Order: sequence, then C-alpha cells, then structure tokens
Amino acid sequence: MTFLSLFAVANDPGVQVTMSGGGSAAVKVFLLLTALSFASAAVISLSSFTRIVIVLSFLRQALGTPQLPPNQVVIGLALALSAFVMAPTATRVYSESLGPYLDDQIDHEEAMSRAAGPLREFMLRQTREADLRLFFDVSRVERPNTGDELPMSIVVPAFMISELTTAFRMGVYLYVPLLLIDLLVSAILLSLGMMMVPPTLVALPIKVGIFLLADGWQLVAGSLIRSF
Repeated sequence: MTFLSLFAVANDPGVQVTMSGGGSAAVKVFLLLTALSFASAAVISLSSFTRIVIVLSFLRQALGTPQLPPNQVVIGLALALSAFVMAPTATRVYSESLGPYLDDQIDHEEAMSRAAGPLREFMLRQTREADLRLFFDVSRVERPNTGDELPMSIVVPAFMISELTTAFRMGVYLYVPLLLIDLLVSAILLSLGMMMVPPTLVALPIKVGIFLLADGWQLVAGSLIRSF
C-alpha cells in the first residue's frame, strides 16, 4: 500500500482505528521508548554491572595487558555476568510489575511502585549501612522503620558508592599477588645484572601462565557471582 492510499484510508470518515487496552497502547509505547533511552544508565546504577566491569578492568591492568581483552570483550563479559546475577530480580520485576501492566491489570504508577520493590531489595543487600547513613544525614530525611519505605533517591547513590568500594577492594585482592610477581622478577633481573631488560617483558608471560594454570577466569567469574 502506497503512502497516498494510506493517507486516503486515514481520512476516510468510515474508517475507525482503535487500540486495545482503553487507549493505553500509546502510553505503553511512550514509556517503553523512555525506558530504552535510559537503559544504559539503569544498567550502571541499578545492577551488578559496575562492580563486575571495574574488577575485570583491575584484572586486565594487573596482568599487564591494558588492551587485552579489548574493551568490547570486557563489557560483553560484564553484561553477560550481570544478566546472570540479575536474572532472579528481573524475573520478579516482570511477574509482579511489567507483566500485569502489559495485560492492563494495573496502571503505570502501580507498575513502577511494584518494580521498585525487587530492585530495592537487591540493592539493599549490597549496600553498606555507613553509605545509607551518609545520604540520610546529608539529605536530613528521617529514616523509615522498614527497608520497603526507603526512597530510591537515597538507595541508588548509596548502592553505587558501596559497589565502588567493593569493586576496588576486590581489585586490590587481584592486583597485589600479581604485583608481587613483578617485584620478584625485577629483583631477580637486578641481581643478575640485567638492568637493560624491562621487567614487564619477563613478568608478563609468567603472570599469564600462572593465571591460566590457576584457571583464573573461572575463579574471577565465580568470585564475582558469589559476591552478590
């Protein structure tokens, strides 16, 4: 059908276009597009992605291969692990909020309220008490009696601060053993009088070999998943 024929059909008074759900389809499309536009921000601030990608970046630096794996591989692995970690929470959000909303059983305000519950529960499990207290003190908001009443405006930044702290702590645990290998190689080369040989040239294959012998990728992925 050409554009002219579509225009003629649209202007025909005998033709009526209706949408199911009491005209809510347009609102659903608008909310879906809005959610997609904030998808990257939501992944970073509401999921396990931040901790995972920082730890993987620390590992890459500690191995002495700042360009390997490439950024695309690191981000892809972080997204895959985040999807695995967030799967139970995402399932609850769909069954309690998104599914009923798409079936016109609840309105968008109720859907957003229900979706905040599983996300808040996940974030509070990873958030330190000190970080929550910090934002309550700064905002001068009275702290509620239950976690279900905590506002997302306080839970989200406290969660992100806690995630950064945990990620850097795990990164240090990865970095120190590999740094000791660098120091050991440097000391050996210096004692042998090979001062012109870059220590990283010798330490790199040793660190990669030890990492592979220890099945490092499985250990790192398992530690990241179990940390949640």
